[in-house]
Amino acid sequence: MMTLKADDLRSAIIVNCVLNAFLSYTATALNSVTLLALRKSSTTLPKPLRTLLLSLTVSDLGVGLLVQPLYILFLAMVFQQGNTETQIIEITSKVSIVTITFFGYASFFGAAALAADRFLAVHLHLRYQELVTHKRLVAVVISVWVFSAILSMTTAVFQHTRYIVVSITGIVVESVCYLAAALFYIKIYLAVLYHSKQNKILQVQPTQTRVENMANTAKLRKCAVGPFYAYLVFLACHLPSSCTRIILEKTGYNNVTWQLIKYTHTLVFLNSSLNPLIYSWKMRHIRRAIMDMLRNISLRR
Repeated sequence: MMTLKADDLRSAIIVNCVLNAFLSYTATALNSVTLLALRKSSTTLPKPLRTLLLSLTVSDLGVGLLVQPLYILFLAMVFQQGNTETQIIEITSKVSIVTITFFGYASFFGAAALAADRFLAVHLHLRYQELVTHKRLVAVVISVWVFSAILSMTTAVFQHTRYIVVSITGIVVESVCYLAAALFYIKIYLAVLYHSKQNKILQVQPTQTRVENMANTAKLRKCAVGPFYAYLVFLACHLPSSCTRIILEKTGYNNVTWQLIKYTHTLVFLNSSLNPLIYSWKMRHIRRAIMDMLRNISLRR
């Protein structure tokens, strides 16, 4: 375990503890509201999309309720390293690793699954409801959480004995999820662009047919724009951490890189507070449900 000697390391711990304490509160509060909004949107939001959003919201809520408090506790123990038994720090570190990787993998797989779902919704059209059923989506979500649990436990068990294997596995999983989601959204963009061009070319169509085509194009765009914005924010928050870990595999840890990885962890946790804001901003069904809840609260007062 590293011994803290420099004041800048202590300052980094204090800053990260303060930031994570604030973000833990916002992630818990915002995702709790989003969960209630998703429940109230059960009749207006498509079931597959709602199921995937519920899974992602639960993972974000877990970050606020469990991951960040444990992370703060671990940092506090490292700060007071001289007054805390090494074994306690190691146990806290292992529990933190399990929770971080568990909810982290759930977020990665959930983001990729959401991108795949929106891709299928755009390309399958009428066959989407036939092939992508609610039961199948529930099975996918359960598989995501089970697989995340297996990977997180494997990470904790082999963190020290098979560190290279664990690290490479994490990098591969993250890279595949990044690339798969990006590919799906590129395909969605090309499909929407194609339909937009078709609408411009077929201006000689009867007015009703043209209006229907334009409405379909707008629907295709709306069904993907919210998840796409969420993916961009996800990428901005997670990619620095992934890149930093890859760099550390070659350079190793020192005082500077230790501080850097802690700040990138906090940036990853920030994503859990931003996702609910994106959902309410870009998805009108969720936004309306939240507004209705706030209106009911104000009327009761």
